Amino acid sequence: MCGIVGYTGTKQCGEILLDGLRKLEYRGYDSAGIAVLDGGEIAIRKSEGKIARLLDLVARDPLAGTCGVGHTRWATHGRPSDDNAHPHKTGHVAVVHNGIVENHRTIKELLVAKGRRFLSETDTEVIAHLVDEYVSGGLGLEESVRKTVAALHGSYAFLCLSEKEPGTVVGARLNCPMVVGLGEGETFLASDLPPLLSHTRNALFLEDGEIVIAGPNGVRLTDFSGNLKKRPPVHIDWSPVMAEKGGYRHFMLKEIHEQPRAILDTLAGRVLPETGDIFFETLPLGEEELRNLTRVLIVACGTSWHAGLVGKFLIEGLARLPVEVDLGSEYRYRNPVVERGTLCVPISQSGETADTLAGLREAKGKGAVAVAICNVVSSTIARESDGVIYTHAGPEIGVASTKAFTTQLTALYLLAIHLGRVRGKLSPQEASSHLMDVSELPRKIEEVLKREDEIAAIARKYKDSRDFLYLGRGPSYPIALEGALKLKEISYIHAEGYPAGEMKHGPIALIDERMPVLVLCAKGDTYVKTISNLEEAHTRGGRVIAVGTEGDSGLSQKAEDIFFLPPCGHLARPILEVVPLQLLAYHMAVLKGTDVDQPRNLAKSVTVE
Repeated sequence: MCGIVGYTGTKQCGEILLDGLRKLEYRGYDSAGIAVLDGGEIAIRKSEGKIARLLDLVARDPLAGTCGVGHTRWATHGRPSDDNAHPHKTGHVAVVHNGIVENHRTIKELLVAKGRRFLSETDTEVIAHLVDEYVSGGLGLEESVRKTVAALHGSYAFLCLSEKEPGTVVGARLNCPMVVGLGEGETFLASDLPPLLSHTRNALFLEDGEIVIAGPNGVRLTDFSGNLKKRPPVHIDWSPVMAEKGGYRHFMLKEIHEQPRAILDTLAGRVLPETGDIFFETLPLGEEELRNLTRVLIVACGTSWHAGLVGKFLIEGLARLPVEVDLGSEYRYRNPVVERGTLCVPISQSGETADTLAGLREAKGKGAVAVAICNVVSSTIARESDGVIYTHAGPEIGVASTKAFTTQLTALYLLAIHLGRVRGKLSPQEASSHLMDVSELPRKIEEVLKREDEIAAIARKYKDSRDFLYLGRGPSYPIALEGALKLKEISYIHAEGYPAGEMKHGPIALIDERMPVLVLCAKGDTYVKTISNLEEAHTRGGRVIAVGTEGDSGLSQKAEDIFFLPPCGHLARPILEVVPLQLLAYHMAVLKGTDVDQPRNLAKSVTVE
């Protein structure tokens, strides 16, 4: 889950690398460093802590050179420290690495027996030593990397410099992302798109088992065996401005406020609300095959898993297909049964989530057809699926996901309506009604965002709480899970989400006058039952916060604080309900002084198991 950058060209690269690392800090921020090759020698600056410390170090002791690599770390092997920070240099070689080398102990023992001396606790250092072994033996950097990857087991994307080949950067990828930006006489390399967008929009996405050689003669791709790979670059539509804060205090707040636009972009060109028709760019199945589906399997992690849980209600309710929702980290380890006619839907913001990718491969290996829901064009999950529904959320930099979640829900809603129409379970009029509901969401979310000060006031009241309980029923239950997750992630307050009807089967024992209980109780089919659960919490002294529907005057007698939502369709409501919960978590975190965009121990794209 680390961030890597690289550059080779004609410009001084120090600031290019540092700027790239700033844009990748969401991928890890335990330590950071850069290595620059100048005059035949590799110079390194690295430091424990966030990139600001590295910037101070480089300001005091600048680097010069037109070829280099950089890294921002999320620790896996070895604690955060100066010694464990990347780049790792040994002999003539410097390396930055994202991923895990599973057999690093075995390799290290062999290298130590040869007289090699290790200076860090990381698994990455074995890559530097292996490459240097071959370089010192007379091989070129490209061939040295090729021999090195033959010895590695695990997941990795890494970049190498060699003092013997000025101007050349060589990288390799297996189960971790790497993208190459193509400029005029210069090449940019990174583990994600944001570092490239200020320089070029033309990119090559490395596939598993590929090596990139970037140097004075341009860029070549080969497989691990040395066979040349050719394919045209992809043009990226995201602008650099989309990855900047735009005047907001934090990326997370900016991304919460971008949700109306992101949902509109996800709907754009896909829906005709008047007729109930939906158009997807790439679906691998024709209408007859869609009618013959027997079930849907959703595989995801974290916030995307919560989206999948809502998706179960949407697809089962509208398409009348059984839906199974699995955590990617659990799915492939239980030898799952995949029936004929299974549609696998992996959900991932980055398209690189390691556990979700493993679940996708397991399902496809057992015969499922896959349609991914993700945000990043040409990401691994998008490429390995048979079809993809892009969410068009734009770059999401805040580690705690917001607009990616609501656009995933929007995409799932569209998929459910489409399946319902094709399978004859929804009439055009019914589909049109649902599309009108989802099309009205951007306006209704704007209404909620205009009342942010109401949420901020609630946050001030409860900021010193140690525990929170979130309750919801039906499709609001996963929103209770998501609200609790957001609070945990960025404010470090312990919070649990529960189905409201399960409260009396355990969590009710926790409720007292110190326990805030947030209840999602908008008007709908389960309203009466949910109000009953709210009253149970209120009777036991719980400090009840209700999220209800405008005009529900009865809530004022049962809740200490209330936030009212505009009326909304039953299945569109989860997309609206989550917005005040995102804002509550945000304002609680700001009041507590935590790092909103980069919460401790977390990283944006979880590319290791």
